[in-house]
Parts: sequence; C-alpha cells; structure tokens
Amino acid sequence: MQSTASSMTHAVAGEPWSSASTASTATLQSQWEGATLRLSLDGAPLQAWQFTPGVQPRLALAGTTPDHPLARAATFAACEAALARTPAAEAIALDVPEALAAAMLREGSAVRDAQGQLVSRVEQLWQLPALWHTGSSGRDFPLQYAMSAGKRHPLRAPKPTGQVYARHIPWLDQVFSMRVADLDADLQCFHGWMNDPRVAVFWQEEGDLARHRDYLQAQLDDPHTIPLIGCLDGKPFAYFEVYWARENRIGPYYDADDFDRGWHVLIGDGEIRGKAYISAWLPSLMHYIFLDDPRTQRIVGEPRIDHVQQIRNLDRSGFAKVKAFDFPHKRAMLVMLLRERFFGERLWVPQEEAPAQAAAELAVLAAVAA
Repeated sequence: MQSTASSMTHAVAGEPWSSASTASTATLQSQWEGATLRLSLDGAPLQAWQFTPGVQPRLALAGTTPDHPLARAATFAACEAALARTPAAEAIALDVPEALAAAMLREGSAVRDAQGQLVSRVEQLWQLPALWHTGSSGRDFPLQYAMSAGKRHPLRAPKPTGQVYARHIPWLDQVFSMRVADLDADLQCFHGWMNDPRVAVFWQEEGDLARHRDYLQAQLDDPHTIPLIGCLDGKPFAYFEVYWARENRIGPYYDADDFDRGWHVLIGDGEIRGKAYISAWLPSLMHYIFLDDPRTQRIVGEPRIDHVQQIRNLDRSGFAKVKAFDFPHKRAMLVMLLRERFFGERLWVPQEEAPAQAAAELAVLAAVAA
C-alpha cells in the first residue's frame, strides 16, 4: 500500500466551548497518512481519525488527547479536511465519544439520522464560526436601535481588531486570511495600490500619502465599515471594505434589511489574478460576512456597470443581478447573494470542478484503503 500525505492548516478562535468572543487564536494542522488523518495543535498531537470514503464518507476517532478544550474545533477541522477530498459529499458520518456527540447535537453542528448515526451536514458545518472566524463579532450583541445621519438601524457591535478570518485553500495550498487594516503597518501598501492605474480607474482615489492616511482613518473610525487587508500565507494582496448596507450610500437604492451587508474590493497585487485566486478570496470574503452575524441573510454589491469582468465573476459566484441604478458618481449594478444559496449550494468550492475532483479523490482513497 502506498501512503499519501497532504496537510491543511486551520486557525481556531480562542475557547470554542464558550460563547464569549476572544482575540487569541491557535493553529490546527491536519495531516493525511493514507486513510489516517492526524490533527495536531501548534505541532503537538491532538487527534487521529480513520477515514472511509463513499457517498457519505465516515470519520472514526481513533485517538485523542482526553478532554482537550479544542476537541470540538479539531473535529470540525477533520471534517473540513475530509470534505476537501470529497467535495461532492452532502454530509460526514462521525464516530466520536458520547460527550462530544452530545455537545455537537446541542449546538446544531451534527444531527442523528434515521439510523441513529451522528452526522455532520455540510450546510451546518460551514455556518459554524469556530474554524474560520478568528475575531470578535456581533453574534451575541444585543439588538438595539440607533439613529445616524437620519437613518434608523441596529446599534452595531464594536469593531474588531487584528485577524478576523483564516481559511486554508486546498487548490492553492495557501492560507487566505483577513485582518483589520492598521495605519502603521498598511498605509504604504494601501497608498501604492490606490495609485496603481489599474485600481485608480475604478476607485478614483489616487493621491498623496496624507490623502490615503485620511481615507483609511475615516474607514477605521466609521462604525458601519470594517476595512480589511487580505493576505495569502501572510502576504498582503488585497483591500476590502465590509459595510452595513442600511447606513451605507446603497441603502436608499433598495429595501435594505437591518443586517444586510455589502463590500468593496481592491486587488493590489497584480500577480494574484485569475480564476484560482478569485475562487479563493471572493467566497471566503462572503463566508466571513455570513459567519460574522447569523442575522445577515443577504450580501449586496454595487460594481460599476461597465466593470464587465467583475460582474461576470459575481454571477459565477452566486450573486443575482437585481437592477441597474445611478449613484451620483457612477452607474452601477445592484447584485445580491442569499445566505441560503451560498450555504445550500456550497459556493465556497469552485462548482464546475467539484464533481471531477470528488471522483478523483474517491478513486485515490479507495486505492489507498484496499
């Protein structure tokens, strides 16, 4: 039997058994050795799983560090690693200790099927923040209403700092992450990106360093916007603005719900282009937005109507084209992504590649297990 080995890294936010948000993160690594999947925490062994491929693959916990507080998050990491090999699977059957099974049933990360088997469904698993969302969020923030600039909206939770999201991208074998922009660390990079003619034609924000310092500071100060730096394996390549739609300029142009969110994007690194990269950062950004608050059911965007490539990419990523409309500064296309569609159709995986990838991986695993 020939052994195969591949690995994934997973950033985990703080103490997963508590609903309280924490800023600390740990790194889980999953390593395949044939049909055995080993999980380690910052290099120390944590779990071992036996994997059985099939229409509904199975993971059986073969060894674990007893009562480890990250046992649940490590189980999610094992499921993620297995799904990277079998992306067409709808669910994974789990054989785990009863205490862990009970905890997963209580939180909704697993259910019992008709035969009593513990099953984690893909649509459930990917809506849990424990593996990917690494910063504070508004999930537990009380619902109160406030007025700003003549608009009534929910009072937003305090904005996060530091890293907020991390996800291993199997087809790149790199970790995509996002952190809140920092003036000291990111101003020079942001300044260079804004003055790139490629970027300036759409953003129209070229200028000197002082202008860009003021711009970035304004985004950091604005309670309805989070400015984010996107990275691959820690190297910055993109700038994102995630905003609450009700308080944003887009709010008056459609019937914005209280927790609708929108986004703007700037890809600063000219090398990070093409389908493989777009299918990594775009759904990951959407994933972060949906994880950040479960009350967010829709994500909107307003690309320039002549930005044909971006609109085409959004269409492929599950966004519906709602209408064309006129901002004071541009004619735009209102696009919208539904939470139900994103998770129901598993849009974090390049859809056209999933069946072929699944068949290839199942064939490899069947050969290894034989």
